[in-house]
Order: sequence, then structure tokens, then C-alpha cells
Amino acid sequence: MVRRSDVPMKKQPFDMRALIRPDLLELPGYVSIVPTDVLAERLGIAESQVLKLDGNENPFGPSPRALAAIADERSYHIYPDPDQRRVREALAGHLDTDIERIVCGLGSDDLIDLILRAVILHGDGVINCSPTFGMYPFSTEIAGGRVIDVPRLESFGLDVEAIEKAASNAKLIFVASPNNPTGQRMSPDELERLLDTGLLVVVDEAYIEFAGVHGSPASAVSLVRERENLVVLRTFSKWAGLAGLRAGYGVMSPVLASVLMTIKQPYNLNVAAGTAMVAALEDRALLDERACIITGTRERLAVLLDEIPWIATYPSEANFLLCRLDGIDAVEVKDRLAKRGIFVRHFDSARLRNHLRISVGLEEHNAPVIAALKEIGAELGR
Repeated sequence: MVRRSDVPMKKQPFDMRALIRPDLLELPGYVSIVPTDVLAERLGIAESQVLKLDGNENPFGPSPRALAAIADERSYHIYPDPDQRRVREALAGHLDTDIERIVCGLGSDDLIDLILRAVILHGDGVINCSPTFGMYPFSTEIAGGRVIDVPRLESFGLDVEAIEKAASNAKLIFVASPNNPTGQRMSPDELERLLDTGLLVVVDEAYIEFAGVHGSPASAVSLVRERENLVVLRTFSKWAGLAGLRAGYGVMSPVLASVLMTIKQPYNLNVAAGTAMVAALEDRALLDERACIITGTRERLAVLLDEIPWIATYPSEANFLLCRLDGIDAVEVKDRLAKRGIFVRHFDSARLRNHLRISVGLEEHNAPVIAALKEIGAELGR
């Protein structure tokens, strides 16, 4: 007779999915853009032949001083300063604010995540004004928050009245100004009304340098001292051409800043990024000049695009243009552009289904984009 204790027990397979938060198992990934070398390899062409207008990157690249500073730095084998002292001091001088209000991170995306982790409890509401930057709802869901979608008006302006009505069920609101992917900026009156709701208002100014040079009324940074519930996020990805280094920062209440400095990864700003940020600020006159060139190129590109009968552009204060395509499929146009080595952005959402976002490149990029669009229109009977 075989005793039960003599029978080897069959081990149950380990179920990893049972350990993971169920909501994260169902969370769709953020739709990111593909790097230039991968695009070139897919097409079988040289990287220099790729016209990458899908990521809102700065076509001029980093400033000469930033590149030289990165090359000259010799402490890459040493952990970066967890207090980010040198960078925060430089930013405080640049913005005329207090160092205690500044926190740096791996791009402004890092600050979005940090703020949500500091403020949002499971189920707390976060207002998202779609269509807008996809990281706001994506990061909210990862943090366990509840996305409250308050769609923008037909003109893509903010529906402030609807936001005010939804505010009682929320704790925080994200507003991109200028908005990505639609390009318009929030007005000072709209910002005041949002702040008066008592929500934590996070204004993402990733593209603000293309709406006016530093020091103009375009930025909300000067209001942070007056309004405790205002946070302003900025990045070096667009204006300074440092997208690949992930260099961003936020300006906020010293209380919130202190918490973020406590909960962030200790070395979240790497040595190369910090070095480049300080050097870029020393080269800001050149970067402002480049931003002005980009805005001029944007306006000329808009005129050329609007001359194509089936394309209509929206006014933009960023380094991109949102285009509505009439009587022609946007995905088809995007795919045909890609076959020609020109990459633009399409968003799979109801409001933007027949729209394309085109990043502003150099002046010499306008002609090939327009020529390709006209060719594609002819191929599709337009």
C-alpha cells in the first residue's frame, strides 16, 4: 500500500499574472515614435535620407556649447549629484525663481510621473483635456488614478465650463500650453479660472519657447510664487535639442518640490543631461534665435500646406502643425509619405482620425514635403 506522504506532490506552475495589478495587465502601452536608424533600416536607405517629422524634435540639434560640454566632461564614472545643485541653480537664475521650487528629471515625463505618485491616491480623479499629450492619461492609470476626460471644444480650445463642473470629482488637471498635438496656447484668463477651481493645475510648457522668447507673458512660471496650486513643467527636448538625453524640470510650491526630491530616484538626472542643460542655458541666445527660425519656417509651411485643396492647418504656437485632411484617408497619406522616407504622426483617436501632425523641420525640408503631398494627392485622385 502506497502512503499519501510517499506520493510526490506535483508543483503548481507559478502564475506571475496573479501578482500583477489587474488594471496594468489590460493597460495599452504608450504609442511612441521609432528612431531614425530603425526607420532607415526598414526602408533600406541611409539615415541621411530620412525626413523625420513625427517627433517634434529640434532639427538644429543641441547647441555647440552643450555638445562641447558633454565631450569635455570627465566624471561619467561618478554618480550624479542627487540634489541636482548646479543645474537647479542655473535654472533658478534663468527663470528668476527660487532653487527650492525646482525639480529636474528625465524629461518632463519623469515629472508627470513623480507628481502623480506624490498626489494621487487610488481612484483619485485626474482631468485630461483630450486631444492632448498621451502621457497624462497613461501615467495617471499607472499611478492608480481615475482619468476624467473633459474633451476640448470643436476649435480644440479648453472647455473651461466643463472643467469647472468636473473639478469637484478630481484632484489634479494637466494642461499642455501650447497643446500637443493641436498647437494652441491657453489664455491667462483660462489659467486663472482653472486655478480658482482649487485643483492642482499642472501646466506643461514643453513648446513655450516657440510661442514667445523667455520673459514674454507666454509662460506661467512667474505665477508660481503667487499660486500655490500651480506647477509648470518645462523640457530641454524641444527648445534645446536634447530629446535624446531626457532633460526636463518643474517649477512648483517648495512643499511639493521637497516631496518630489524625496521620492524621485536619487540619480534620475544623469551627468550628461545635467552638463548639457547648464551649457545650453549659457547658449540660450543662440537657442532662442533657432526657435525664432523654426517659428518662421512653421508659418511658411502652413501657407504652403493650406494651398493644397484637401489640407487645412490649425493655428500653432508650437514647432508642429496639425493638419485636417478632407476627402482623403490620413493613414493612407501617412503610409505613402513613409515609403518616400518622410515620417509624420497620426493619432488613432476619434477626434484626430483624419488628421496628421507634421513637425517643423529646416527650411529646406518644406519643399520635399509639399512635393510629396501633391504627388500623393494626384495618386489618390485629389
